[in-house]
Amino acid sequence: MSPELVFQQALNGLSFGALLFILASGLSLVFGMMDVVNLAHGAFYMLGAYVALSVVQSTGSFWLAMLAAPLALGVLGFVLEPLLLRRLRGRHLDQVLLTIGVSLVIVDVIGQVWGREVRSLAAPAGLDGSVALIGGVYPVYRLFVMAFGVALAAAMAVVYRRTRIGMLIRAGVQDAEMLGALGVNTNRLFASTFATGAALAGLAGVIAAPVFGVQPGMDTDPGLLYSLVVVVVGGLGTLSGAVAGSVLVGPADTFGKVLFQDVALAVIFAIVALVLLLKPTGLLGRIRIAR
Repeated sequence: MSPELVFQQALNGLSFGALLFILASGLSLVFGMMDVVNLAHGAFYMLGAYVALSVVQSTGSFWLAMLAAPLALGVLGFVLEPLLLRRLRGRHLDQVLLTIGVSLVIVDVIGQVWGREVRSLAAPAGLDGSVALIGGVYPVYRLFVMAFGVALAAAMAVVYRRTRIGMLIRAGVQDAEMLGALGVNTNRLFASTFATGAALAGLAGVIAAPVFGVQPGMDTDPGLLYSLVVVVVGGLGTLSGAVAGSVLVGPADTFGKVLFQDVALAVIFAIVALVLLLKPTGLLGRIRIAR
């Protein structure tokens, strides 16, 4: 492999890693705060892409789609948490089965509303070209994805460490029952957390659409499958774990598909197995006390 190709694939890996962070951060946030493995997360990601497709077709504005899709998914998450999940709080297996059911319903609704054809969504004007880099050219949009992922990680870190809502989230991760005993409305906090996780999944769907297209099956690959890999490798429930997992998994998947085309997915799961063998809580995960 030439140095130029290595450089190009490294950029592809980092771009994919940035997208995985946007996607997996919502899943990790929900688990960390609510102790729920949301298996509807991939369906939220897929729905975000299809909502963006409709917004762009109606208005011609990709940037409006970047606002509308996360907002729509956030509202959906804010409704679903008290309507369904709250009734099963503390019943982890039931919650997992419920989110699987929600995922199946969303995927079926998407098929009925938008059909099952593969659609494409163009990158917005100004980001649809290429720039000259070492040994060739590289799509501007993929550079945008990297920059956006870094900016989002930085913004989330500031919110997590420097704001009152971040303080409540950190406290809730440690002991949600104690937080409620101190007078915090944990029901509203949980609903807002689930809404934020859904909104991040929807945002990831919008960002991914110009790269991977909009199509059936995207709820699983890269949706739920890769987001679970990222949070398991990085550490469930931590923002830093989502960053570490995405930085590792994105390039590993990209180079795996170049070097080991027939067994690329096996390479990813070999990494998962190795990490869990050496550190069962993930790279930056912590031992959790059962609630």
